[in-house]
Amino acid sequence: MSEKQDLLTLLRRVESGACSPEDALLRLKQAPFEDLGYAKVDHHRALRQGAAEVIYGKSKTPEQILGIASSMAASGTHNILITRMSEDAARLVEQQLPLDYHPIPQLGVANPGPHPSVGNIVVAAAGTSDLYVAEEAALTAETLGNRVVRLYDVGVSGLHRTLAHLDELMEARVVIAVAGMEGALASVLGGLVDCPVLAVPTSVGYGASFGGLSALLSMLNSCASGVSVVNIDNGFGAGYQASLINQMESPKEP
Repeated sequence: MSEKQDLLTLLRRVESGACSPEDALLRLKQAPFEDLGYAKVDHHRALRQGAAEVIYGKSKTPEQILGIASSMAASGTHNILITRMSEDAARLVEQQLPLDYHPIPQLGVANPGPHPSVGNIVVAAAGTSDLYVAEEAALTAETLGNRVVRLYDVGVSGLHRTLAHLDELMEARVVIAVAGMEGALASVLGGLVDCPVLAVPTSVGYGASFGGLSALLSMLNSCASGVSVVNIDNGFGAGYQASLINQMESPKEP
């Protein structure tokens, strides 16, 4: 049961008289977060933002990751995203919880469950070297309930490869453009599609790319309208933002 369904059930129990308002208030006061000492797990994140808390695995010990994920699973949370998750952490977590682990982007989905697949997000990566970031974006968006189309190795050094996928690009509600080096892919795609383009600079490239700074500055200076930029190597941030855009409802007619 999701957090929203759980809250709705509680409210209906109060409405029917099966639960007193005082007991419901106590439960709600206890529910917002659980203090584990090293982390305060936000159990109300999905109620406020539509998606559960995401665990950033880098710099956390495997035991801390397991503790946080176990707390979330015990509260009924499914599809718990764990980004930048080491293989050591994955081995520990999968001993206690169901886990889908993806080694290329170092991303895990703990306590996986069914989820919708709505809309259409295209993740386009300039080169094979960008896949670790592109897959983080794609898997994040899929886990949050979106249909994802992957277009990989479609960088501007062979523009015909990009143009061969115009149908998929034109059908997208959001495009995520992942590129390192000079980061030109975002501008090219921004000039082709009629939907938002989320540009993700990667740290791929030789010395003068400055660890992705060159691609970041190129994307920030894009001449194409509708291009927004996230931080270097932040595939998760792009996938999350794309999900928010993709799942926005059209305003109802008065």
